[in-house]
Amino acid sequence: MQHFSHLDDDVRARLFHRPPSDVPATGDIVDRALALGATLYVPATRDDLAATVRRRAAAGVRSMVLDLEDAVADQDLDGARLQVVRALRDLADDPPEAAVFVRVRTVDDMHRVCDGIGTAAAAPAGFVLPKVRPTVGDAFLTAVSDRAEELGVPFGVMPVVETPEVVHRETRDEELSALREVLSRHRDRVLAVRIGATDMSGLFGIRRDRDLTIYDVRVVADTIAAIVNHLGRTDGTGFVVTGPVWEYFADHERLFRPLLRQTPFAEHDAVRFRTHLVSRDIDGLLREVALDRANGLYGKTVIHPTHVAAVHALSVVTREEYRDARDVAAAAGGGVQASDYRNKMNESGPHRTWAERTLRRAHVFGVTADGVSFVDVMRALAAPEGER
Repeated sequence: MQHFSHLDDDVRARLFHRPPSDVPATGDIVDRALALGATLYVPATRDDLAATVRRRAAAGVRSMVLDLEDAVADQDLDGARLQVVRALRDLADDPPEAAVFVRVRTVDDMHRVCDGIGTAAAAPAGFVLPKVRPTVGDAFLTAVSDRAEELGVPFGVMPVVETPEVVHRETRDEELSALREVLSRHRDRVLAVRIGATDMSGLFGIRRDRDLTIYDVRVVADTIAAIVNHLGRTDGTGFVVTGPVWEYFADHERLFRPLLRQTPFAEHDAVRFRTHLVSRDIDGLLREVALDRANGLYGKTVIHPTHVAAVHALSVVTREEYRDARDVAAAAGGGVQASDYRNKMNESGPHRTWAERTLRRAHVFGVTADGVSFVDVMRALAAPEGER
């Protein structure tokens, strides 16, 4: 798959110094994880699942999850499973440019989906396992590996960390240590680790307001930090960890001032666009995506297609980031030098891992042209076809 391939060639040429590269389904696992971007969850109870996937992929969504868990009532599960199987078979006839996963409740659900599709051509990109714990996760990953070998497909698994054992401080480190050992045994199968912040908040009767980010909810923010500490290490023992869902997408009466500065939008003749984003609560989402990155998370779970542009626009590497990352990566033997932009010092030792991850992100999401900001990318993604 390739990000932004749905944009016209002239728009891509205007936006990018270096356009995104194609990321094959059997490519490097870290590149594939970074390429997930905004992962859109779609309730499996929808009658038009295959059409929905194709429509969203045509609009730039590059990863989707057909949800058999929280989005489906218990009495509707059997019917939803059948709809997932029908959708996967339909999509096999004309595959969309997107990775399609299935979130299951149990290993039995996974087996039923595999039994239903029957052929490798109809196989999903993999499975999302909610409420993962060490023992259950080990059994699930083993079962997925067996079915992948049987069908001859490279199933990936995305475990969702969200249980009380991880959230509660007295059990957190032991649980995460055990989970790290399990996931490490199945490293080639674990595509990314997802964070279930909604379930975490629910343990304390909390639902964050749309004027706040998840990092303002301290019990959840502390848990995210612990998850990254255990599972998001960049020393070869960790995994890509994705950002939690942003729940809001409607107008509302604001309690606090908008989180978006006016200057970047004024500089890019986009003041009205800023007003539109604020009215749709996208300013809070943009703030949270920036904080996700600052806390070691990449990509994000989304539940509304209007959120995709914000996540993808902020995933593109700026020309400044790219030049700094190349300079750091090229430096041998340590040392420090001023950025070409004369606004920071680049240290080849402590900044090297950042540089390597930034260059991977540049490969997947591209590098902006000089003078192009996330505002320009968002406008291009949000504009109707023909108005970009």
